[in-house]
Amino acid sequence: MAKDYYKVLGVAKGAPAEEIKKAYRKLALKYHPDRNKGDKEAEDKFKEINEAYAVLSDPKKKQEYDTYGSSGFKQRYSQEDIFRGSDINDILRGMGLGGDAFSQFFGGGGRGGFRTYTHGGGPGAGGFGYQQPYGGMGGVPARGTDLVYELPVSLEEVFHGGEKMVSYRVGSRTERISVKVPPGIETGKKLRLAGKGEPGPPGAQPGDLLIKINVLDHPQFKREGADLEITKEVPFSQAALGATVEVNTLEGKNLTVKLPKGTQPGARLRLKGQGLPPFKGSGRGDLFVRVAIEVPQRLSKSQKELLEKLAEEGL
Repeated sequence: MAKDYYKVLGVAKGAPAEEIKKAYRKLALKYHPDRNKGDKEAEDKFKEINEAYAVLSDPKKKQEYDTYGSSGFKQRYSQEDIFRGSDINDILRGMGLGGDAFSQFFGGGGRGGFRTYTHGGGPGAGGFGYQQPYGGMGGVPARGTDLVYELPVSLEEVFHGGEKMVSYRVGSRTERISVKVPPGIETGKKLRLAGKGEPGPPGAQPGDLLIKINVLDHPQFKREGADLEITKEVPFSQAALGATVEVNTLEGKNLTVKLPKGTQPGARLRLKGQGLPPFKGSGRGDLFVRVAIEVPQRLSKSQKELLEKLAEEGL
C-alpha cells in the first residue's frame, strides 16, 4: 500500500520545514528502538517516520512526491536515493539517541546505511563511485563498501539487451566483469552484483557492485517509456494529397506508413509493436512518426511558377 508521508508524520501538506522537523523529532523520540526493545510494531513505525522525513525534508524529493504521488515517486527513487543527503543521524545524535537510523531501514546491523561518494566519468563515460555502509547501533561497519559504476548504454543496446564488459578498481587492483544489460532497461535503474564490491572487515561480507544505467540520447529516436518517436519530413504536396512514405526503425527495418489526405504538421502516426521491449515485461511498445512539413530553401523556375499559381488559388 502506498504511504502518505504527511499522515505518517501527522502534518499538513503545506507544512513548513521547521514543523516537519519538529514532528519527526517527537515521533523519533517515541518510537526509537533504544526506547522500545523488542517491539516490532515500534520498529516498523520508526522505519516509516524515517522514510517520510527523509523525503519531506528534502525540497526536491518533496516536490516530486507532491507531483507524482507515492507510487510514481517510488519509481524514480530507490531506497538508497531516498535517504541520501538526509540529516536524520545528526538529529538523533542531537537528541541524545544513539545509533544509525538508516541501518534500521536497511535491516539493522546486517546491511547498514549508506554514505555516498562519487568521482570519475563525465557525461557519456562510465562514472564510478562508492557507497560506504555503516551499520549496527555502534556505528561499526557491518560489511564491505558498495561500489557504484555508471554504465552508459545506447538505445540499440536497450532494444537488444546483451553483455558489456566493465573495468573497475577494488582497492589496489583492477577487476573486470561482464554485465548483462536487460532489454528495455531505463536510465537510473540499478543492477546489483552481490559480493563484487570492496572486502569487508574480518569475518564480514564484501560489499556489492551497483551498475547504474545511463541510456544515451539517440540522434533520430526519442524514447517515451517503451514507445519511440521519430520525426519524418514530407513535402507539402504529400501532406495535402496523401501519400505512402518510408520510415526507418531502430532495428534497421524500412517500413511504410500511409499519410492521410490533409495530414497536419505535428501529426503522430502509429506503427504498432515497433518500439522497445518493456523492462521486465513482454511484447513491445509502439513507434510514433511525427510529421514535419519540409520547406525547400531553393526552388526551380517551374516550381516557383507552380507555387505562385497555388498561392493565387489560396494555397
